[in-house]
Amino acid sequence: MNFVLDVHCHTVASSHAYSTIAENAAHAASIGLTHIAITDHGPDMPGGAHIYAFANQRIIPDYIHGVRVYKSAEVNILDENGKVDIRSEFLKRMDFAIASMHRSVFKPTTKEVHTRAMINVMQLPYINILGHPCDIHYDFDMEAVVAAAAQTHTIIEINNASLSPLSVRYDGDETHRQLLELCKAYAVPVIASSDAHYATLVGDMAIAKALIQDVGLPEDQVLNTSAERFMAVIAQKRGNK
Repeated sequence: MNFVLDVHCHTVASSHAYSTIAENAAHAASIGLTHIAITDHGPDMPGGAHIYAFANQRIIPDYIHGVRVYKSAEVNILDENGKVDIRSEFLKRMDFAIASMHRSVFKPTTKEVHTRAMINVMQLPYINILGHPCDIHYDFDMEAVVAAAAQTHTIIEINNASLSPLSVRYDGDETHRQLLELCKAYAVPVIASSDAHYATLVGDMAIAKALIQDVGLPEDQVLNTSAERFMAVIAQKRGNK
């Protein structure tokens, strides 16, 4: 299973990341990736990118060091209603958008609240990927969320950084394994990601890839293997909205 995309990468526009877009693209090219994305944190994250950073993405070249660079964001889920911190007028200009919960923005509460937040955010037409849903701080109804992903044509992220014992989200790999089994049963597409905050971590998806392969997801369900298939799933939800 050959991975060609890494669609969750941060830059210096996120204050706790340390590399530029060009540095991320150069490393991606050096390891054989053909596509990456710029997914800086939304403005409600402490130190997140200013809204101007997203409004001005149009000036970024589509190709840097020969690597296709998607313009995107990792927006913050703000509440159980699925409100996010970047308005749709900006999101619709992007190639796609990831939505995630972070403790500095969305205080963990109950399983029911977390589940409603995830399901509601997936109803938004410009939210294409549910970011790192497996987080030790956010219990959720996994099957209800996967069923909603199937209904809304939303991709589920398998976040390599979350699978590292050094991650603040880490809780072993069992929850990710359960999530993947449900995605397999519901035919929900998944995307592995590095969640890189430094250039040499771009493309670092080995733990996520091994887990995906161990669960036995069909290759056409793993969107890292084809940029065309990835963008086709994005288009299925976004349409001409």
